This record gives sequence, structure tokens and C-alpha cells, in this order.
Amino acid sequence: MTEIWFLATLWLGLALVATLLSIWLRVATALSEIVVGTVAQLIIGAVISSTVLGADEPWIKFLAGTGAIVLTFLAGAELDPMVFKSKWKEATALGIAGFIAPFLGCAAVAYYVLGWGGRASWLAGVALSTTSVAVVYAVMLETGLNKTTFGKTVLAGCFINDLGTVLALGLIFAPFTARTMIFVVVSILIFVLLPYLTPRFFKKYGNRPSESETKFLLLCLFGMGALASWAESEAVLPAYIIGMVLAGTVGRDHALIRRLRTVTFGLLTPFYFIRAGSFVSVPALIAGFSIFLVLLLAKMATKMAAVYPVTKIYKSPGKDGMYTTLLMSTGLTFGSISALFGLSNNIIDTSQYTFLIAAVVGSAVVPTLIANAFFLPRHLLRKDPMEEPASQTAAASTPIEKGATSYDR
Repeated sequence: MTEIWFLATLWLGLALVATLLSIWLRVATALSEIVVGTVAQLIIGAVISSTVLGADEPWIKFLAGTGAIVLTFLAGAELDPMVFKSKWKEATALGIAGFIAPFLGCAAVAYYVLGWGGRASWLAGVALSTTSVAVVYAVMLETGLNKTTFGKTVLAGCFINDLGTVLALGLIFAPFTARTMIFVVVSILIFVLLPYLTPRFFKKYGNRPSESETKFLLLCLFGMGALASWAESEAVLPAYIIGMVLAGTVGRDHALIRRLRTVTFGLLTPFYFIRAGSFVSVPALIAGFSIFLVLLLAKMATKMAAVYPVTKIYKSPGKDGMYTTLLMSTGLTFGSISALFGLSNNIIDTSQYTFLIAAVVGSAVVPTLIANAFFLPRHLLRKDPMEEPASQTAAASTPIEKGATSYDR
């Protein structure tokens, strides 16, 4: 146990450093954690050993996976059903455009420009077609845009985008077996029953120190995650859909959401983001930097070429449309999942995996930094009618919250 406590101390120390950097540099904590994970693995690996950070320790993988699942659930719970109902055309158009263009474009670049094989090129298209619900949600939460119609519409578009990615990965590469059918049938049943059972359970057993609401939600998330893994799918997909179907109930319980955020952002997501950054091999990147740059630029270029025109069709102002486009150019969760799937199933080799992961992580950092630095739509925070009244916000805020620049806002 001594080694575990020392390792936990190291990881939480890195998380604290990342938080302080996010405050000093005024960037999202998720992004600073990715960078800190990359730098930490580089320095510790060079000075001591690459295994010291322990990114593949089972308990770290569990905490990181739990962070991804709960964070994805929280993102789904932020999707206001009324907003999705009124903006479903725009969200669907953003999601489809954000998936198809990079999927086909990046696959073509990998095949014709980089000379990758057919299956490896399609895998690259899948991995780089994603957007990152985790990063976008973290940025939305930090800036306060998660409370606005604009922010909820972007999140909805991200969900449609990633849904296309998961379907493509499954249809092109993953085997369709009896387990898949069982997973689909059980998932549909659970998604239908949860909006009926959850509010009744909360009403009868909620509002107690035992936190029965949290245990109930984690039971659902872990159970569906286990079923998804058993069916060779991914645990974060049902988590997002559960968040969506419960957005009308759990999403409106601000006290419960606040408690879940405290645990998720205070303990779980640092393991997820730092671990993601630790997989980037800096020496490999230096040796093949041009390949990484080609993949990253291909993703950003195809995303911008497809998403920005859609924002203009729906009459989004230039600055707001560019912010939407840049956020939808991000990638992390499903991109890294797709790349790891390809490596595990011998679709791509280790060097191709390194370049894909680097491009995916780079797409989580570069577009977001540009978006927040030059295109942040601050006017929406003042004018959006979905915001809480100023008097309520002031009454609910503490001095710490007013000065926060990371997840806590």
C-alpha cells in the first residue's frame, strides 16, 4: 500500500500543478492537465524510469475510466431537453458535418499523403473525426457557457458527431455478435425505464446523508459500462445517453450536480486527462513531427471547412460561429479510444498509434486555446435568457467561486 499512497500523492501533486497553471495562464484545467501529463512522463522517464508514473496501474486506469464516464454523464445531463427540441436541426447539422468531412478527409490524407494502408487509413479517419465532449464540456463549464442556449447547442452537436464516430468504428471494424444485440436491447430498455424510475427513487429515498442518489446513478453508469465492455463497445457511450435521458430530472437538481462535479473534477478527471497526456511520446513526435502536423492540420482544416458554413446557414455571427467550429475541432476521448482499438486489434502499428494519439491530444489543446484567446463569445454570458438572474448568482456565489478559473465555476 505504501507504493500506492506515494503514487497517489504524485498524481494529485501533478493535478494541483495543472490547476495552478490553468489559473496563472487562464486556460482550461483539462488542457493544462494533458500538458502536465506529457511533460511529467517525459521528465520522470528521462530521470528515473518511464514506469514510475504508473499510467497503466489498474487502480489509476479505473479512476481515469470512472472520471471519463461520470464526466460524460454530466455533459449529457447539461443538454436541456427543451433546447435540444428547439435546436435539434442545428445540432444535427453541426454533428453530421463535423463527422463526415474529417472522417473522409483524414482517411484520404492518411492513404494518399502518408501512404498508410487501407484499414489503417480508415481507422485514422475514425479517430480524427471525433470531437471531445469531455474537453468541450469542461471548457463550457469553466466559461459559464454551459448555462446558455449556445453552449447546450454546441454540446448537442458534439454528441451527434461522436455518435457517428462510434457507429463508424463499430460498423467498419468491430464484430457484430449476439453480445452486440443483447447490449442494444438492454440499453434501449434501460434508457426507456430510467426517466420513469429515477425521479420516483429520488423522491422516496433522496435527500439523505447516505447519498442514495449518487449511488443509484453510479450503479447505472457502472452497470451499463460493464455491459458495453462485454459487448466490445465503450463504456462512455451509454453514460452520455443516460445523462441525456435524465437531463430533465437529474440535470435540474443543481445540488446533486454540484456534488457530482466536486468528486469528478476534484479527484477523477485529473487522472483521466493526465493519463491521456502521458501517452504522448515526445521523442517519437520530434522524429516524425511532420506526420503529426499533417494529421492535426487535416483534422482542423476538414472540421472548419464543414462546420463553419453550417454555423452561417443558421445565422450565427462570425465570432460565435468560429468559436463553435474550433470547439468542434477538438478531440480526446473517442479519438484515443479509436486509436487504442486500432492498436489492440493490429489495424495500426505503434508508430501510427503515437502519431494519431498526438494529433488527437493536439486537437484538444490547439483549437481550444485559439477559441478562448480570440473568439470567446463573452456577450452571450450577459445576454442569454437562460442564465440565472444576477441576484441569484450573487447569492449563491462564494469568494472562491467568483475568483475560480478552473472546473469549479
